[in-house]
Amino acid sequence: MIVNQPQIHILPGLTSYAEALASLDTVMQAVKEKTSPEAIMLLEHPPIYTGGTSAQDSDLLANTGIETVSTGRGGQWTYHGPGQRIIWPVLDLTKRAQDVRLYVYQLEGWMIDVLASFGIEGLRREGLPGIWVQRRDIGLSDRLDKIVAIGVRISRWVTSHGMAFNLDPELSHYDGIVPCGVTDGGVTSLADLGLIISQAELDMAIQDCFAAHFGPDSPLAIRS
Repeated sequence: MIVNQPQIHILPGLTSYAEALASLDTVMQAVKEKTSPEAIMLLEHPPIYTGGTSAQDSDLLANTGIETVSTGRGGQWTYHGPGQRIIWPVLDLTKRAQDVRLYVYQLEGWMIDVLASFGIEGLRREGLPGIWVQRRDIGLSDRLDKIVAIGVRISRWVTSHGMAFNLDPELSHYDGIVPCGVTDGGVTSLADLGLIISQAELDMAIQDCFAAHFGPDSPLAIRS
C-alpha cells in the first residue's frame, strides 16, 4: 500500500459548523469506502464554541451570545471563528500506524513545523494536546499560550476533525470559555505574536509540512 499526497479541499468564506460537518462526513465516507483519496480540509467558521466528548458545562463562563454545539471529537470546549484556520485531515491510518496517541503526536509535529516556517517555536505540553508558545515577546517566558488546538475523532481507522490554528481570530471571544479546560495558560495567534501572515501563506505551509509526518517518506508510512 502506497501513501500518496492527500487532496486539498478548501471551503471558501465562512462555513457554518453544520455545513462543514456534512462536507466532512461525505469526504470521510469516501475515504472509508476507498472510492476517494485521503484529504485535508481547510475551512473557517463563523463564531462558535464547540465542545468535545470531555467538555464540562462549568467551563462555559459567560453568556456571550455565541452559539454552542457539542461534537463527537475528543477534547473539551474551544472557540472557532473568523481568522482561525480549521484543518481537518481525513487520513486512513491503516496505511500508517494504528495508534491514536501517535497520530496526535504526529499532528503536533506537523503544526510545530508549520510554526517554525514562520520563525515561531511551537511546544508540546505533556497530557495537553495542542501546540503552545512561550510569551517571551511580552516578558512572560514562564507563561505558555496555546496557538493550535487539537481534537480528533477516528472511525474504522479513518480520521476526522483535527486542528484549529489561530491566525488572527478575535481572542476576546475565548473569554466565554475555559479553553480546552486549561487554566494555567492563555491563548494567542500569529497576529498576537506580531506576524501578519495571509491565509494563503498559512495554507501553503500546512501543505508543505505535511509529508514529513504523514507522506510516502515518513517513517510510519507503509509501502508495498
